Amino acid sequence: MNMNLPIVAVVGHPNVGKSTLVNRIAGREDAIVHEQRGVTRDRSYHIADWCGKHFMLVDTGGIEMSKDDVFQASIRLQAEMATREADAIILVVDGRVGITPDDEEIAKLLKRSDTPVFLAVNKVDTPGSEQETYEFWNLGLGTPWPVSATHGNGTGDLLDEVVRDLPGAEPEPDDGAIKVAVIGRPNAGKSSLTNRLIGKERSIVSEVAGTTRDAIDSTIEREGQLYRFIDTAGLRRLGVINEDVEYYGFVRAMRAIDMCDVALLIVDSEVGLTDQDQRVANYAKERGCAMIVVLNKWDLMKDEYERDLLLDRIEDRLMFVGWAPVLRMSALTGSRVEKVWNYIDEVYHNYCKTITTSQLNKLLTELREFGHTINKRGRTLRIHYVTQTRTKPPGFTFFANHPDLIDDNYERYIENRLRERFDFVGTPITLRFKRKD
Repeated sequence: MNMNLPIVAVVGHPNVGKSTLVNRIAGREDAIVHEQRGVTRDRSYHIADWCGKHFMLVDTGGIEMSKDDVFQASIRLQAEMATREADAIILVVDGRVGITPDDEEIAKLLKRSDTPVFLAVNKVDTPGSEQETYEFWNLGLGTPWPVSATHGNGTGDLLDEVVRDLPGAEPEPDDGAIKVAVIGRPNAGKSSLTNRLIGKERSIVSEVAGTTRDAIDSTIEREGQLYRFIDTAGLRRLGVINEDVEYYGFVRAMRAIDMCDVALLIVDSEVGLTDQDQRVANYAKERGCAMIVVLNKWDLMKDEYERDLLLDRIEDRLMFVGWAPVLRMSALTGSRVEKVWNYIDEVYHNYCKTITTSQLNKLLTELREFGHTINKRGRTLRIHYVTQTRTKPPGFTFFANHPDLIDDNYERYIENRLRERFDFVGTPITLRFKRKD
């Protein structure tokens, strides 16, 4: 189910134990960003929950003053954007070091915001030594919460306060609309494509407050089908493009992806595929969204060699979403824009597709007769039965005698056979293997 998760941003200068606290709250297995070529960054994004309330935990990376003690503009921008995008902020400080000039400057910025700020005084490792936190009242951010990220002391009390007024992760009402997130880096052509798709039809059913602040979601009807375009256009109003802006652009994209069925990843053909494009694509895959890669400004790529080079790079760097179709078009001229509708319909159809158990087991019979299996240490893998157990995206459960024998290569083999037989273009599929003697 599509959910709009509230965002909790964790800020603070380096070496205060911020990442340790993030890992303590989220747990390693909840991490969204994985060790995958070109995708992993120093900042991390986690789905976390406390007392039944789910939220997105965002480690914003360390912010610090420059060597000449001038508070850098990028630090100010990052803190300001954290207050703009997050529903709650945890400022982490070092209880052993005491208040630093960095802490004071960050606190000044955060106090100007309406976003709730919670002050976590880390490295208070000995229970009963809360007096170490008294001086942090001087930051003017309210109660200093003593915590030990390493040992877990105090983190529960802190989280009780954080989630108390956090908005819930409410599901979208289901009106039958296909929810489409138009995502991509600044100036890639998101707004041009969205305006052309929506403005050309001019049959706007409703305008509702978007899942992203300062954005409007538009629902239109076309040939009897509703489409809701989840806008991430708020990023366009930011005049500076640097790593911090790009990072919070990713946070906006995460919000949109949380709500969508189909993600349109807009890539600027002239710029090529960027790290942010890969991060967004990876996140959409992890969240189980259908996806279309749109190469915008294709008409500006006159050199055939450069075109081939870009397509090769897309294939290589987006291999982990190799099932996503690639559409070449120009939002500015309108060339091939109409094809977007067909692509959305096709991948959404596959996203919702149901395969009968008899069809699945007919394929399984063929794999037993003509495919290959796994033999290890005197044990032979036998898959007895398969059934579809979910949609959006499609998921399949296989019952086998020794599921522990199945490795990544064999899982890819099974996935490829499913895709060849049943056409799952544009959608991820999930596979589970359970024991059945």
